[in-house]
Amino acid sequence: MTDIRIRLLREEDWPQVIAAEERAYAASGLSEGGAALRSRHRASPSTCFVLEDADGFAGYLLALPYPLFRCPDLSAAEEGAVGGREQGNLHAHDLVIAERARGRGLAPRLMRHLEEAGRAAGRRSLSLVAVRGSQVVWSRLGYRARPEIGLPASYGAEAVYMAKSLDRAPNPAEPTPGSAPRVEVG
Repeated sequence: MTDIRIRLLREEDWPQVIAAEERAYAASGLSEGGAALRSRHRASPSTCFVLEDADGFAGYLLALPYPLFRCPDLSAAEEGAVGGREQGNLHAHDLVIAERARGRGLAPRLMRHLEEAGRAAGRRSLSLVAVRGSQVVWSRLGYRARPEIGLPASYGAEAVYMAKSLDRAPNPAEPTPGSAPRVEVG
């Protein structure tokens, strides 16, 4: 997979991002449209990425700081600062792999890239909302389902909030000297 490149999302990427999002989510009623997607990017351009391969655009990931156990509402754009940006959570809001690039393990690769970016920025946890039964996939990547967390109705009845600690302590019972306390996500 040496032909894979992950880079920051740029203005010229928007037509492909919006089209990919619509193809992925419109049939299930989860498409949020260009204005809302762009508002997520404006909230945190340093955590929104495009995936490219030898054939060009292969997918994207939009992530933004959001308080742990909260998430954006699909039916509304972000307005100004999101409360809790100073907190340690980074929310993986939207990830789509282009149809032609699926089945190559690119979604986990994008999420590992986000984890690295989150750690580098001092984030202590990652969260996401699993839709259309995808919690099975996310649990394999270390995310823990939190079904007790209420979600906006725009996600539908089957959506599940999930979170993962980014702490690097080798043993949760024995944190390294001087490390911050572990983030409780489960």
